[in-house]
Amino acid sequence: MKPYIPSAVLLLLIAYLGVQALTGERGLLSGGARDAMLERRESQLADILEERQDLEVRVRYLRTDSLSRDLLEERARAVLGFADPRDYVIRVSHPTEEARAPRRS
Repeated sequence: MKPYIPSAVLLLLIAYLGVQALTGERGLLSGGARDAMLERRESQLADILEERQDLEVRVRYLRTDSLSRDLLEERARAVLGFADPRDYVIRVSHPTEEARAPRRS
């Protein structure tokens, strides 16, 4: 019986490693999930790069050598909360917590 114990342990180890190679997190059968995650991350990267390019353009227009008056005025109004007398201001009220909560009967 003794010579079979190391062989049985070795066989169980090989079986465990084989199952992990097929179904583990980085196994052969989980390639579709990895590809889907890669596509999601690539789309996130594209969105972030697009946002960065937009911010770089806005920063470039706020530099002193190429100052955009329209962008400067827009930022000043947003930061300081000022409005031009010719602007139309539409106030939108947000519902309070009591109005959002469903009523219980």
